[in-house]
Amino acid sequence: MVRRSNHDQAKWYIANTEKLSDEQIADAMTYKWFRLNTMYFIKDKHGKKCLFSPNEEQEKFYLDRHYRSLILKARQLGFTTFEMISNLDSCLFVSDFSAGCICHNLDSAKDIYRNKIKYAYQNITDDVKYVLNAVGYDLPLPLSDKDNSYVFSNGSSIKVSTSYRGGTLQSLHISEFGNICKKFPEKSKEIVTGAFEAVASGGRLTIESTADGKSGYFYDYSTQSKKDTDSGVDLSPLDFKFHFFPWWTRAEYSVDGRISNALYIYFDELKAKYGISLSGGQKAWYSAKWKNLGDDMKREYPSTPDEAFEQSIEGAYYSKQFAKIYEDKRIGNMPGNDAPVHTAWDLGVGDSTSIWFYQKIGNMIHVIDFYENSGEGLRHYFKVLKDKGYRYGEHYAPHDIAHREFGSDAKSRIEIAQDGLEIDGELYKIYFNKLDIMSIDEGIELAREILGRCAFDSDKTEEGVKCLESYRKEWNDKLGCWRDRPLHDWASHAADAFRYLAMAESTNTEILTVPFRNLR
Repeated sequence: MVRRSNHDQAKWYIANTEKLSDEQIADAMTYKWFRLNTMYFIKDKHGKKCLFSPNEEQEKFYLDRHYRSLILKARQLGFTTFEMISNLDSCLFVSDFSAGCICHNLDSAKDIYRNKIKYAYQNITDDVKYVLNAVGYDLPLPLSDKDNSYVFSNGSSIKVSTSYRGGTLQSLHISEFGNICKKFPEKSKEIVTGAFEAVASGGRLTIESTADGKSGYFYDYSTQSKKDTDSGVDLSPLDFKFHFFPWWTRAEYSVDGRISNALYIYFDELKAKYGISLSGGQKAWYSAKWKNLGDDMKREYPSTPDEAFEQSIEGAYYSKQFAKIYEDKRIGNMPGNDAPVHTAWDLGVGDSTSIWFYQKIGNMIHVIDFYENSGEGLRHYFKVLKDKGYRYGEHYAPHDIAHREFGSDAKSRIEIAQDGLEIDGELYKIYFNKLDIMSIDEGIELAREILGRCAFDSDKTEEGVKCLESYRKEWNDKLGCWRDRPLHDWASHAADAFRYLAMAESTNTEILTVPFRNLR
């Protein structure tokens, strides 16, 4: 969206600032990139005042950005600072320009406004104002400075908040959107349905974050935008362009030090698989950070986009188990075999029904398939099993299968299964094994044990694995901690069905007395 010829001219002006004539200075001030490098002061990491100078990642983004942009990144790259300075500049040099920033809580909103926007405006030097005045331009003055927002005399405004609905924005930046999606799913929905819609046609919408698990809008947008961007399709103004900024492009992320023996295999894999060759200093830097961050390293400082989302999810019940599963490479193409396929069900009433399909191969459990749907009767799921064509073994369901109702005919699942259902002209029945009553906490512990013996088909169980990785405790916003109970969301049904699989494999089952025959 920025003409490179203009950008090159601005960079030449920046490199020769001290030698410019009055006429050249007047022209230089018409270039946004020149102003971004010469006009604004910020606080550095040590709280010291310094002239803002965009880093390499920020410059690359500035040149490659789209109307809608998604930034998946490593820590400490300063994209929120860059966007706030850029939006402030637009407010000062474009009349009636409205900009906004959304972050996850009010304290962050106050900090961004005070230390990035307000600080930058108040520290514009008299020399800069004199130069602008000499070329016939006076900076607009703030008419209002309250509620973390500036309203300027030229009709422009900039605000930092935790949400936005109503009015029209020419630019909106959402900071750490992945974190918002994880901890505040209702807020993330409000942002998408409200704030996104407030951005004017042709305006700029930027969402940036480190990864926070395979759930929520940020993960979904990341997956789709990466696919679209990699495929080279023409993006519409409403499509997100994917931008990834890893840790290893930063020259400063290199130190003299020891390289952990545990990471040599990882570094070799980066080179063989992705062509990422790291220097000794980079490996030493990564090793030092890894000692402190552990499993969180891939989230905070990802080497590849896929890796960013493999990290453990804070509050997730099975984070350690899946870290081990990825380490052991137990997710991949599952070899076919003739072993019977067992199923574990979570049957919903007016809600989702989830089914796991698995085989017992020696001491291992090969999880070969997963299916979930909602708003369908039992006949639908019978047909799903038939169409998959597996040779079935046992079918497991929770204890309440014997008394909960399913559908408008008010029959229990047992009664429906006992009567049988006609599928493609044939009568089919399922011989269900009813699981004993067990607390959710006990079931989760069994699932953790079983996961140590599981391998998953990467294609057929992708959605189910995503649910298991995202199954987590409920967040207490008031106390700022995790509640000791599961969050009931889109991941719950698949996680419940997997608990039943774990219970089944602990032989904690009761064979129903009704003589059903297995679906075949």
